[in-house]
Amino acid sequence: MNCVLLGFIVLGAFLGLLSEGASTSRPRVIKVGAIFGLNTMYGHTASLAFKAAEEDVNSDPSFLGGSKLRIMISDAQRSALQFMETDVVAIIGPQTSIMAHVLSHLANELTVPMLSFTALDPTLSPLQFPFFVQTAPNDLFLMRAIAEMITYYGWSDVVALYNDDDNSRNGVTALGDELEERRCKISYKAVLPLDVVITSPAEIIEELTKIRGMESRIIVVNTFPNTGKMIFEEAKKLGMMEKGYVWIATTWLSSLVDSDFPLDLKSLNGVLTLRLHTPDSRKKRDFAARWKKNKTIGLNVYGLYAYDTVWIIAQAVKSFLEAGGNLTFSHDAKLSNLKGEALNLSALSRFDEGPQLLDYIMRTKMSGLTGPVQFHRDRSMVQPSYDIINVVDGRFRQIGYWSNHSGLSVVPPESFYNKPSNRSSSNQHLNSVTWPGGTSVTPRGWVFPNNGKLLRIGVPNRASFKDFVSRVNGSSSHKVQGYCIDVFEAAVKLLSYPVPHEFIFFGDGLQNPNYNDLVNKVANGVDFDAAVGDIAIVTKRTRIVDYTQPYIESGLVVVAPVTALNENPWAFLRPFTPPMWAVTASFFMVVGAVIWILEHRTNDEFTFSTMFFSHRENTTSTLGRMVLLIWLFVVLIITSSYTASLTSMLTVQQLNSPIKGVDTLISSSGRIGFQVGSFAENYMIDELNIARSRLVALGSPQEYAIALQNGTVAAIVDERPYVDLFLSDYCKFAIRGQEFTRCGWGFAFPRDSPLAVDMSTAILGLSETGELQRIHDRWLSKSNCSSPHGSQSGDSEQLNVHSFWGMFLVCGIACLVALFIHFVKVVRNFIKHKPEEEEKDIPSPESSRLKKLQTFLAYIDEKEEESKRRFKRKRSSLSMNANSSISSRQI
Repeated sequence: MNCVLLGFIVLGAFLGLLSEGASTSRPRVIKVGAIFGLNTMYGHTASLAFKAAEEDVNSDPSFLGGSKLRIMISDAQRSALQFMETDVVAIIGPQTSIMAHVLSHLANELTVPMLSFTALDPTLSPLQFPFFVQTAPNDLFLMRAIAEMITYYGWSDVVALYNDDDNSRNGVTALGDELEERRCKISYKAVLPLDVVITSPAEIIEELTKIRGMESRIIVVNTFPNTGKMIFEEAKKLGMMEKGYVWIATTWLSSLVDSDFPLDLKSLNGVLTLRLHTPDSRKKRDFAARWKKNKTIGLNVYGLYAYDTVWIIAQAVKSFLEAGGNLTFSHDAKLSNLKGEALNLSALSRFDEGPQLLDYIMRTKMSGLTGPVQFHRDRSMVQPSYDIINVVDGRFRQIGYWSNHSGLSVVPPESFYNKPSNRSSSNQHLNSVTWPGGTSVTPRGWVFPNNGKLLRIGVPNRASFKDFVSRVNGSSSHKVQGYCIDVFEAAVKLLSYPVPHEFIFFGDGLQNPNYNDLVNKVANGVDFDAAVGDIAIVTKRTRIVDYTQPYIESGLVVVAPVTALNENPWAFLRPFTPPMWAVTASFFMVVGAVIWILEHRTNDEFTFSTMFFSHRENTTSTLGRMVLLIWLFVVLIITSSYTASLTSMLTVQQLNSPIKGVDTLISSSGRIGFQVGSFAENYMIDELNIARSRLVALGSPQEYAIALQNGTVAAIVDERPYVDLFLSDYCKFAIRGQEFTRCGWGFAFPRDSPLAVDMSTAILGLSETGELQRIHDRWLSKSNCSSPHGSQSGDSEQLNVHSFWGMFLVCGIACLVALFIHFVKVVRNFIKHKPEEEEKDIPSPESSRLKKLQTFLAYIDEKEEESKRRFKRKRSSLSMNANSSISSRQI
């Protein structure tokens, strides 16, 4: 209530005692109000910048058409009701967001534009406060820059320190939203009193002591300068400026240093801070040189924004007046009806042309000390960007930039503005940083909480398959052993920091526990901080916890009873399927017949009885040799494949079972066993659509064997590591088919736990050194079977026609082409020889077509040499007859 009262009093200082009526002439003096705390760093800098801007605007009398601009500055801590007796067209300020929230409501009512470059609360929405304009990028972009820095360095958990006011509080809220979008979070928010209220470090020490005992070492300080200085002073005393900590201060620190306020920067070595980025320009350098000559305080970036804010108003007023606008005021009936001794609200008037002037302000486009000045439709400044600074050896060292267009970079952001936005992680870069403690190695960002507590690790208290995890007999309740435990302990030894922990059993040990319940207890963080054991990585669980890299491959397989096949007297037929045998035999006959057709007219040794052994005979025709060459290649491939397959079948014991894999298991009506507590039950019901009534829960390898032997179940579905261990003792069963899921086992940690990442790296290290395999061999590589079945997938794949259809196709085409060419040649020769025969014996017209066909077939069956000899004899006989006839005529 006091803030509201103060806000109305201060705003009344500029708008009170307004004259009645409206003047249509151009005013001689155009007044702009400014509300700032003059005894603060921001207020002192702003007042000097206002005066400099006022001088520059008024240096050209024609700029405002003969009017003068006057900045009327009021201290936010005092009432100014009697200070202002004339009208103001705009107000610069207030300095703080809490005042902005209050005064913006009155500005809306009086339609007076209010511009601020320090009240940068992201919640000051133009929809709620249409006459409030932020002339510097609001803190949403500052928090986005910090969130991207945290992501860039691979951190995920931060602590936020802030004052209990609108600006700091809402800024931290925006930071939390930005971090959440990047799967990071604020794990603790330390709230401190208002900057003007805090006088003793007691509350700061209390909060820092809490933070020192927490896990996160990434600390964001979003406070005002006075509080921020006290925080770092006490942190130094508490040893929190040493190696392992990361401190990120918002823009207050850079402003404090730029303003030449006394501060021991050497005590802040390693701290990161940000500053609003303003491009280098001649105008900016000249103003900085001018500032140094006459001012008693250093120039910070808010001095530049104060100067530009005055020019934004001056440019808008100039455009408004040049467009023929008038500056008029009128009484507000609503305010006139309000009574009160403390607030003289009836003296306040509306700025009639306020909406038009606001429109000109939003259309401002100029080049200022801070760079290009322009507004988006949502009232935000174009191209917000920040310098990222590292405190090194008592001075500032810039390590890069952030802009909303290009993200993190080591070159000024304005060089990217003409290029398409590219925010991919590969394009994000910052220079090297010197962190607290003088190290250049990026801190891990977290430690185990220094609260004397051990990491509570839940382990399944199994009733079976105890090679994976089990309680040590005769030991204390927390002594655990097994394959999974050895992998975990070996990985912990590779970490660069100690992990004090204790194992806590989950389950009664009488039956295997439900692993979903175990994972849920890790997710809620109440019972366990992690879970170690034979925990499958499945989709449902990954939604609530983070897993490490899998340390063993797993997947569901089918186990069924099997019988040996090697003593079958017809085993030699198994390499090929029946259709394959039929096609192969058919091609033997077809190829033999083709070669016989091609060869029998020219090859005296090639008879019909030898066509089945055509590949052994000498061929004389070109077409026959071509067909035989292709056929021999096909025979070679088929023979080699048959030999390899038969050798494999006879060398490795083959197993037979009506269950060939998961597909036949689904289509059958037999019952299916699964391990108690395994995810296999839900998978078969939800994914394979197997009726729950077909499923039988089994609790141990002994129950597996009994159920399979007496036919209680047709098969068992379980994860591969369990099955391998089961088959090492029970030799009458085997895996049928292939694994039909692909997953692995990992250790479970709460979401976003940094320990999960470090443990994954350690597991990869174990794998690369071979230690992971040695642990596996020590616990799981054993077998009591002389001929283990576990590695067999059941029936070997028989060779079928599909595997060779391409070769058969080529061979068939070659036979058809050869026959076609052979037929064409035979027909041509037959037609060529037929006229000579007809000269001797011309058949009568009554000769049947059957006679012609018989003649053609006889010609085909006739040896080629015999045809040639007969043809020669006929030609010779015809020649002799012709000579005799000629001699007779001569006589």
